Amino acid sequence: MQQTPFSSRAHAPCRARPVACLSQRNAVQRSTHRVPLQAGSRAAYAFGPSNNAVPQTTAVPAAAGYLALQQQQQQQQKQRYVAMHSTAVMSSATSYTRISKGQAEPLGPSKQGNAVNFAVFSHAATAMSLVLHNPNDGSRQEITMNKSGDVWHVAVEGLPSSNVYYALRVSGNGGWETGYRWDKSRLLLDPRAPLVAGRRNWAQREEREEFKNEKGSMWWGTFDFDSKFDWGHDYERPQHKLRDLIIYEMTVRCFTASKSSGLGQNKRGTYLGVAEKASYLASLGVNAVELLPVFEYDELELQRWKNPRDHMVNVWGYSHMSFMAPMSRFGTPGCGPVQAAREFKEMVRTLHNAGIQVILDVVYNHTAELDDKHPYLLSMRGIDNATYYMVDPSQFVQLLNLSGCGNTVNANHPVVKQLIIDSLVRFVQEFHVDGFRFDLASCLCRDSKGQPMTAPPLIRDIAKHPILSKVHLIAEPWDLGMYQVGTFPNWDVWAEWNGKFRDDVRRFIKGDAGMKGAFATRMSGSADLYHNHDRRPFHSINFVTAHDGFSLYDMVSYNGKHNQANGEGNNDGTNDNFSWNCGHEGHTENSGVLDMRYKQMRNYLTALLMAIGTPMVVMGDEIAVTHHGNNNWYGHDTELSHMHWPSHKDDRRQGLLRFASELIKFRRSCKVLKRGTFLGPRDITWHEDNWDNPDSRFLAWTLHDSKEGGAGDVYIAFNAHGFQVPAHLPKPPPGRKWARLIDTNLPSPRDFTIGGNAGVEPVYGVAPHSAIVLITKKI
Repeated sequence: MQQTPFSSRAHAPCRARPVACLSQRNAVQRSTHRVPLQAGSRAAYAFGPSNNAVPQTTAVPAAAGYLALQQQQQQQQKQRYVAMHSTAVMSSATSYTRISKGQAEPLGPSKQGNAVNFAVFSHAATAMSLVLHNPNDGSRQEITMNKSGDVWHVAVEGLPSSNVYYALRVSGNGGWETGYRWDKSRLLLDPRAPLVAGRRNWAQREEREEFKNEKGSMWWGTFDFDSKFDWGHDYERPQHKLRDLIIYEMTVRCFTASKSSGLGQNKRGTYLGVAEKASYLASLGVNAVELLPVFEYDELELQRWKNPRDHMVNVWGYSHMSFMAPMSRFGTPGCGPVQAAREFKEMVRTLHNAGIQVILDVVYNHTAELDDKHPYLLSMRGIDNATYYMVDPSQFVQLLNLSGCGNTVNANHPVVKQLIIDSLVRFVQEFHVDGFRFDLASCLCRDSKGQPMTAPPLIRDIAKHPILSKVHLIAEPWDLGMYQVGTFPNWDVWAEWNGKFRDDVRRFIKGDAGMKGAFATRMSGSADLYHNHDRRPFHSINFVTAHDGFSLYDMVSYNGKHNQANGEGNNDGTNDNFSWNCGHEGHTENSGVLDMRYKQMRNYLTALLMAIGTPMVVMGDEIAVTHHGNNNWYGHDTELSHMHWPSHKDDRRQGLLRFASELIKFRRSCKVLKRGTFLGPRDITWHEDNWDNPDSRFLAWTLHDSKEGGAGDVYIAFNAHGFQVPAHLPKPPPGRKWARLIDTNLPSPRDFTIGGNAGVEPVYGVAPHSAIVLITKKI
């Protein structure tokens, strides 16, 4: 996640669209005073087909009082109120709704008999009301909520079980100096709303958003208690262990948004688009996808105010407004949140049926509500700012910004901790996901004042949870103030993104001096970081590229970042790329430069897939996708970010795809690479006597298959010199010979020989800037 002067890496791109004028409010609403309904009252809240809706309001003149309100409600008993999506149809349930006190548990909306109970935590609020909204005519019903302890609640009888839009109006005492951010003019999203309704089409503003400059758009909570999803009679979740995974990091939007994906317009950039490509992912050989954030977020958030990035649309999604709701605009265009949630499940089911697990990249360290300079008052900020966020009222900038995104979630507060845990459990149980990668997870290891905790309650409780402890848990072990690679609190359960693997492997293969020892450590399982307590080699998530940073092709094509399109003068994004352009900066048709680039990409893929640990490849690296040197491309919904699928005539890219696919499949079949324990003296032989020479850029080793008498031995060598190095091969196991599996210097398809070639000589000339992998075969 790259940082930017405004808030972070995760902000968005799209062409600015004119905001439509908001439709006029109901005349009665504009000219009268709304009297909130109290517990025990009845209101005309009937439903039926949208074309029969009768606009109505419970508002009465301020002087009329409560008696007049009752009389007005009685006159409206036979009118019908539509509280649903404009294209939905609901059968009539009751002529009016009864309001009762409700219960403080569970938090969020819940079905209780004929009523829907709403319960919201706020320790500091002095008043809270529930606002029910009809999106067809704009009418709203406001109901006063009751307080028990720190929970506000109310029950509404007769509501439909789905397509009800609701929000919260919250008031409190104290101004800016208290750390709270009250604004009773703003309707807020319930943090526990299971679904979020608002804009229906990706990056297209609509009247229903009620968009206002600076303040942004209006979002509504909603729910669906009726729908049942059929996972299928023969459906089973894949049971891959972490040690067996080949993770494919990808974005839902960019994976299929391009016309080159071959999908129809309605499936491009959607959950169903990912499902359509399940066969591609399976043929590539990966058995887990790690989806960039898929919780509800506002892709047009940067277009709220005039700024250098107001041309952008957020395609990464690191800016949640909800921890509970799947992103509705990754559904079929215009489908709405209920159908989008169903399509999310269809995607998961299809991937599972292809043997592919689903891991979600989750962002619990900050939210889209930003900072005090450009606040986006959406939900938790206005409900109980000092509970949900880390706040220090004694300093001028009160919101602690350890995420680089304007705010930091107070994740170890008991209420916030439970919200996060319930969010995770919901996506495991309801949506059948198989694990999570926690963005900037070090933020989750801090107390309310931002101080590091040695045993953070949230991380501990997740590790010991009866459900969550059984799924994949992966930490991005750093934030703006901590770097915890190898030291992240783990309870022998948590895995980590190994940032040192990325840096050391990049530097060795590009030819930096003095990197051989570090390269050897990373390739052999990073025991210096993870060989403690009961941690295992597979707790190291190895990667050479990730969503933030250069793509694999750009890493061998650019010496420096080219982020001018982001609008920040090329000041955003990391400068520590450890890249080499192979002799020319950027695009070229020079065949010599291109040959070197493709060889280097094969080298990096070989290092990643032949290293001990759990490998993660990035969407498009297998087909040489470029972002044209932009290493912080979060905000471009264009060809700059979209995966460009290769044609069958593109020999270089097709050749790289074949190499990557065969390499992944070999990795999955090779027992010595999927180790459950760290390497011992019997497991590896280093063919090296030049460790102390910083100018040495050649390294070779053999991984031994002791269980099979050496039948599965693998010889690996990397030459980062600019000249050939003769490799004197070790004696193969009895009755066997060495055969060439990989030589990255050879053209496709000879770069990868399935099953190994006929055999090699005792001395193998390893070409400049290349790698070889040899396996043993029977003589």
